[in-house]
Amino acid sequence: MSDLRVRFAPSPTGYLHIGGARTALFNYLLAKGQSGKFVLRIEDTDVARSTQESVDAILDAMEWLGLSCDEGPIYQSDRFDLYRQKVQQLLDEGKAYRCYCSAEELDAKRELAKKEGRKPKYDGTCRHRTDSPDAPSVVRFKLPEGREETTFIDRIKGSICFRHEELDDLIIQRTDGTPTYNFVVVIDDAEMGINLVIRGDDHINNTPRQILLYEALGYSVPEFAHVPMILGADKKRLSKRHGATSVMVYQEMGYLPEAMVNYLVRLGWSFGDEEIFSIDDLVEKFSLDNVGRSAGVFNPEKLLWLNSHYIKTGDPQRLSDLLKPFLEKNGIIYKNGPDLIEVVQGLQERSSTLVEMALGAEFYFADQLTYDEKAKKKFLKPEQKDLFLLLLEKLDQCPSFTEESLEKVFGEVMEITELKFGKVAQPLRVALTGGAPSPGIYDVLRVLGRDIALKRISSALEVLGS
Repeated sequence: MSDLRVRFAPSPTGYLHIGGARTALFNYLLAKGQSGKFVLRIEDTDVARSTQESVDAILDAMEWLGLSCDEGPIYQSDRFDLYRQKVQQLLDEGKAYRCYCSAEELDAKRELAKKEGRKPKYDGTCRHRTDSPDAPSVVRFKLPEGREETTFIDRIKGSICFRHEELDDLIIQRTDGTPTYNFVVVIDDAEMGINLVIRGDDHINNTPRQILLYEALGYSVPEFAHVPMILGADKKRLSKRHGATSVMVYQEMGYLPEAMVNYLVRLGWSFGDEEIFSIDDLVEKFSLDNVGRSAGVFNPEKLLWLNSHYIKTGDPQRLSDLLKPFLEKNGIIYKNGPDLIEVVQGLQERSSTLVEMALGAEFYFADQLTYDEKAKKKFLKPEQKDLFLLLLEKLDQCPSFTEESLEKVFGEVMEITELKFGKVAQPLRVALTGGAPSPGIYDVLRVLGRDIALKRISSALEVLGS
């Protein structure tokens, strides 16, 4: 059993977005591959913005992706007593102090710094105060004196150094008594035994302050691995303007979780020239050594290609189960129609998403076909009447709707009518499907079955006579 302990710590202020899902996936794969522990922590100290709806959305997305945690979810909001104890510890040890500067005073300091060409940061006004005014206060962590820099080795980006002249005395507790992110994340990671922090590289600037807090609180400092951000096609940070950024929107769009997992892992990680990875492959092969330093570019076409692959190669039984909600959403009643698994088998090669598959399946279950006007005008013409009557007769006499039997029927019809295959198949396809794109005509006949096929040909004859 490995001693590796990693975590995913989302803030429940919205959905699980693509970048967060990738971070969760990287943590999950590393933990599973090294027999470590994957901890899920919900960072809900921002009481005003955190919602149960967002928590549920995050948990649902992780379940959909198959990213089960070994511990958690653990909620920061249950740990406020611990945070208060740690604030008091730093105050008692002289490593933190109360700051009484008002918001107006701080704004004035920032403006003055800008005018003088200095970096806007807190100037330590309250560092050495001995009085205790009867006024609201925050608690600030005292940047250690006599130390010029903090350096750490990032598992992805290498050695990173921050000069302390760029830092100031960090607020660790607000005036309302609630702790701040950089403070609680250190306590939680330390108390939960997290020894490798894998997160987005937008957190790099937080790392030196957090390292100083680890040391001040007497904790061991974990390793860090900062994953490059994900960009849109325009090389700007991925946002809603590039399309869906919520993981669960892709579920609603008919994507399979294995396609999303495969795609997410390739946004920044590679293993030779391989593109297709099952979750078992990834658990075996994933490592931080092959995570690149440059940003990944989100490519919807590549995701769609992967989804197509997984639909084409997927188990028809599972796909039929996944398809049912999409059929129901479209008002398609499938329970008394053709066998759904056979419908899926016929559509797998033609479908890139479950939404497409549901649309393609619609004609199989229609009580009354709606004919495409262009197809109707081209193929359901009065001169086709004799052809449909002959097809009706031959299909009714066909002993079974196997491909071999159907080929024989078509051969007889083509011989009698002196028509080529397409001239027989195309009008019949319109009669059976309404003109919708469909699998091969033998597959359509086989899946529909004799009764439905004959009924639809009879309906087409009625259209010819109208």
